[in-house]
Amino acid sequence: MVRITGGPASRARHNKVRKATKGYRHKNHTTFKLAQQAHMKAGLHAYVGRKQKKRDFRRLWITRISAALRTMGLRYSEIKNKWLHAHMEIDRKNLSELAVNYPQVFEQVVEVAKKVK
Repeated sequence: MVRITGGPASRARHNKVRKATKGYRHKNHTTFKLAQQAHMKAGLHAYVGRKQKKRDFRRLWITRISAALRTMGLRYSEIKNKWLHAHMEIDRKNLSELAVNYPQVFEQVVEVAKKVK
């Protein structure tokens, strides 16, 4: 009876990890053990980065809106509360786009919010 070895499967698994770590520095792309560790760590950083990206964009949008409101002599916190009470269904991303690209439209949106008590 022929002896079955795990060589081809192991080699395929190793090559898959090495292919994923292509471009890594030093032995982190050639040595399987180090490549596997580097790949796991990179996956962890990627997971955390996807969460941070959302935070960073929200902070950017708020900063843009706040800067546009400051030119009108207003504060972000006050106007955001008025938008909330006016039941305006517009999110921070779109408000920041209006503030940057369409300042006249943004001013009209602010005027609507100012009328709310």
